Amino acid sequence: MTVRILLCDDHAVVRAGLLALLGSAPDIEVVGEAGSGEEAVAMAAKLRPDVVLMDLQLGPGIDGVEATRRIARTGSGVHVLVLTTYDTDADVTRAIEAGATGYLLKAERPEELFAAIHSAAQGRTTLSPPVASRVMDRMRGAAGPTLTDRERDILGQLAHGLGNREIARALFISEATVKTHLGRIYAKLGVDTRAGAVAVAKEQRLLP
Repeated sequence: MTVRILLCDDHAVVRAGLLALLGSAPDIEVVGEAGSGEEAVAMAAKLRPDVVLMDLQLGPGIDGVEATRRIARTGSGVHVLVLTTYDTDADVTRAIEAGATGYLLKAERPEELFAAIHSAAQGRTTLSPPVASRVMDRMRGAAGPTLTDRERDILGQLAHGLGNREIARALFISEATVKTHLGRIYAKLGVDTRAGAVAVAKEQRLLP
């Protein structure tokens, strides 16, 4: 299947380079070039390409995120693949929330770009490895720390105001084991006191 592409980048030299690069792929056809977000939105509606290669920073006018949002909002089935040099959490989040199918960095190899274009044309999400790592790290952070069952048990006893000796007796383990688990709990929750551990545990609903 030949994928029809619309390029959107405010630098003519960059567009020329991409045009030459994409021209070397027999199954990719560039059907238009846009130098601004407004042009990209209008040309996407007119040409109905399979994929829009969208830069984020586009000079005066709307940026790539807003252009992506407007294209996605039409429900035309045109997919937007962000191609940029920016990989901050804010940029990635804004682009994906706006409806971008994929997020690729300009530093990627040509074959990676070609593969991402075909994936985007089929509606499959493609992220550059550095971007994917950032997204996964953020998702793990949002999910909160992962505690073992034993750590949750000890945290529960801690919340009831028990001391190390009492926790050891209640759980049939040694005080040394309790201290070891407490050290791990403190590290995972980012605290250094019993009260701090209980407060964070309540806030993040980690108590059994």
